[in-house]
Amino acid sequence: MFHREVYGLLHNVLSQVPKPFKFLDIACGDAVASAAALEGTSVDRYYGIDLSARSLQLASEALKALRCPVELRRCDFVNAMADWAAPVDVIWIGMSLHHLQPEGKARLIRDVHDALSRSGIFLIWEPTLLEAESRDEWLDRFSACRTAFAAVTDDEFSAMESHTRLADFPESAETWMAMGFQAGFRNSEQVFAMPNRLGRVFKYWS
Repeated sequence: MFHREVYGLLHNVLSQVPKPFKFLDIACGDAVASAAALEGTSVDRYYGIDLSARSLQLASEALKALRCPVELRRCDFVNAMADWAAPVDVIWIGMSLHHLQPEGKARLIRDVHDALSRSGIFLIWEPTLLEAESRDEWLDRFSACRTAFAAVTDDEFSAMESHTRLADFPESAETWMAMGFQAGFRNSEQVFAMPNRLGRVFKYWS
């Protein structure tokens, strides 16, 4: 899934943020990759949201490497963002926004826009349809990538595939960027495309 490349890109983007910044990690999981991406940057506060208590326990350990205050919140990220009050400069969500239906995605991006500082940036890494591709066609492309998951057993891949067919709702690149404009961002761009073309990283700012 090109985690190394995506989080390397995230590190490069964060390294260019010129001032001490507050970072919000939506659906942070164990935060291991985010902690590595933030290493050596000017982050001065980290917020993480996740629904899994176990993931947040692991995150608290991984984030000890950061030299800044860390606040972890166990909650549903949709509800958390609807009521978010703490000022933040950078918001990141990776492979989680696509679980929402279109209206839910659009609402979440609006809430993110409202939570950011005036010069803040929002980055997403999400499954992305090719031009004129349907969801079913994207799902078939995912299934066709079985041989690329060499370290995964057939049963494990079958579980991944079942989850994907049940819960993944990718959007086209045009739609992902349009949702940013509709939420109030004045700029959006694609900054990375996975070589297997299953997903992309987008950046939004005002």
